[in-house]
Amino acid sequence: MDSRLEEYELNGDLRPVSPDSPDASDLIPGPPRWGRNRPINMNHYANKKSAAESMLDIALLMANASQLKAVVEQGPGFAFFIPLIVLISVSLALQVGVGVLLIFLVRYDLNNPAKHAKLDFLNNLATGLVFIIVVVNIFITAFGVQKPVMDVAPRQ
Repeated sequence: MDSRLEEYELNGDLRPVSPDSPDASDLIPGPPRWGRNRPINMNHYANKKSAAESMLDIALLMANASQLKAVVEQGPGFAFFIPLIVLISVSLALQVGVGVLLIFLVRYDLNNPAKHAKLDFLNNLATGLVFIIVVVNIFITAFGVQKPVMDVAPRQ
């Protein structure tokens, strides 16, 4: 174990130690630390989390676009045509909004304390919108988007 004094900022960089501190002579810059003992780079973590959320948002966006195509193919004769068109459109609009919101979240510097309140609000807003998207998609699933079953055997 290394007994050097190490203080880390939120982004994982070493905090400068004053030259007159007792352990300052022991601090020799070395290679970056890897493994479990390495501090979490919060900005990098937040960016990776936002990127993962964006990828899931894109997958759901593609699924909703496919559902919209299936509903349009079934036509206005389908029992839940209008409700499904409205729900899928709302879901698509919210997903695009969350995607734009996530882009803004990634652009802000997490290490700047002046931005913390705004980032907290935007993060809570994104979480709330994602919850609404989940609820809307539960209703889309409940109304069902399926192709009508064709009669294979002719009737006599």
